[in-house]
Amino acid sequence: MDVSLIASVCIDLGKTTFHLVALDCHAKVIVRKKLSRTQLLAYTANLPWSIIGMEACSGAHFFAAKLRNQGHEVKLIPGQFVKPFVKTNKNDFKDAEAIAEAVTRQNMRFVPIKTNDQLDLQALHRVRDRLVHRRTALINQIRGFLLERGIAFPKGPANLRKQTPPAFHRWQTQAFRHQQAWEHLLATHVRPRSAGGTASCEVRHRRSGSVGASARGAHSTQQSDRGHR
Repeated sequence: MDVSLIASVCIDLGKTTFHLVALDCHAKVIVRKKLSRTQLLAYTANLPWSIIGMEACSGAHFFAAKLRNQGHEVKLIPGQFVKPFVKTNKNDFKDAEAIAEAVTRQNMRFVPIKTNDQLDLQALHRVRDRLVHRRTALINQIRGFLLERGIAFPKGPANLRKQTPPAFHRWQTQAFRHQQAWEHLLATHVRPRSAGGTASCEVRHRRSGSVGASARGAHSTQQSDRGHR
């Protein structure tokens, strides 16, 4: 195959394997290759100047910078603009052919190749978005837990920081009052265990005393009835 006939090259990117399709000036496929990462860069380094099209996906900016350093003209196409050109029986080579057909369009919109500084800034924004998303989920969960306790406040981290400490203080005060009332109830109606290990309760003594008094009263009543008879 004469590499001088290649007019454009299109690559379907992957994690470990890459599918390359080369077209001539008549838009006819003259090369189909499945390459690894190292084989891809070695193969493109031996090609003459070409227009190389790729889908703007993960890893596209890295390969675009590498191919541009080799002297090629690299064009990145958004995925939604490549999809209409995909033919039936979709596979990786068909995707590369779709990119090849899309890259030749005169009115196609391309993605600018990002520099390392732009990629770093983009990574910071994405990490921040993830942290904000997790913080929002945590705040909503805390609001749901507090709502079960009858504590409600507006959404937002500022309201959480401002209204949560007073709410917890009121809840702790109420819980402390309930604890004091319960301890007073135990101290009033239940005696502690004696030294011999037997437990005695005033409530039990009162109940037993009242039951004995009622039994004695019923017995005396029966005896008085018998005397009258």
